[in-house]
Amino acid sequence: MFKGEKVCSCFGHFKVVVTRELRERASEAIDKAVEEGVCVFLFGGLSDFDDLIYDIVTAKKQKCSQLDLKRVFCFAQDRDLRKPPHWFQKKEYEEMMCPPKEFDWWYTSLYYRNCSMIDESELVLTFAEERKNSGAYKTYKYALKKHKTNINFAI
Repeated sequence: MFKGEKVCSCFGHFKVVVTRELRERASEAIDKAVEEGVCVFLFGGLSDFDDLIYDIVTAKKQKCSQLDLKRVFCFAQDRDLRKPPHWFQKKEYEEMMCPPKEFDWWYTSLYYRNCSMIDESELVLTFAEERKNSGAYKTYKYALKKHKTNINFAI
């Protein structure tokens, strides 16, 4: 899908307390990723952590305009991308995409969308604590199983 481009997927719990330390660690991780050639950042856009990473990538894109950084919003279910849903936060994304498969249940589709994002990525940035029935933690475990370079800011 992103031939020849290094990709980073970003996901985490819906609610995350964004501290100064978390912001600094995430900013350093993004700086390092970009130095190592990552230019595509995939977002699900439904968590405080997604918003944090989006804001950091956007600031880097604005500060270093010579970098061709792409922010890509990944919907959880197949849809007409010309008509985003009412809940969609209008931000600047260079692309929008849907996962390669359709799933019936919204919660299940989030998990499989995240797995699809991970499959496309060399790097995974996440905020996932071990919690019972946590989709973010389940997805984090999937990234580990796939042997992806993974930074979990919750641990």
